[in-house]
Amino acid sequence: MNRTLLLAYQWLTGLSDTSTGLLLIVAPGLTLTLMGVPAPAGQLVYIGYIGAFVLGVGLCCLYGVRLILRGDTGRQLGTVWLLTAVLRASVAAFVAQQVMTGALSSGWIGVAGFDGACVAIQAAGLWKGWVKYAAR
Repeated sequence: MNRTLLLAYQWLTGLSDTSTGLLLIVAPGLTLTLMGVPAPAGQLVYIGYIGAFVLGVGLCCLYGVRLILRGDTGRQLGTVWLLTAVLRASVAAFVAQQVMTGALSSGWIGVAGFDGACVAIQAAGLWKGWVKYAAR
């Protein structure tokens, strides 16, 4: 993965998670509607709580943008990728399992798919040393 593609990936994941997290905190019902999933009556405070975690992952990804722009050798970006991949893998596995058991509606499978795809990209990137391209 070249530096430009690496930077684009960090921007994409960072902005998508940061904006989703903020929306889940500020307007959880609207955000779930936009995602195409039913909003649980009386439980929106918990959706906001989840939004705080989504926001945190997004901010970590945006920190990865900063690392790339300053020419990180890949060590710090590798840590960001490892930790965000662990968080995303946990979310993907949980959401997929909940969809399969019917506890969550099928609309949630997009969350599992996005997080699972990010885990696959980041695992491959860590394995193949893509983060070294963060250096100028």
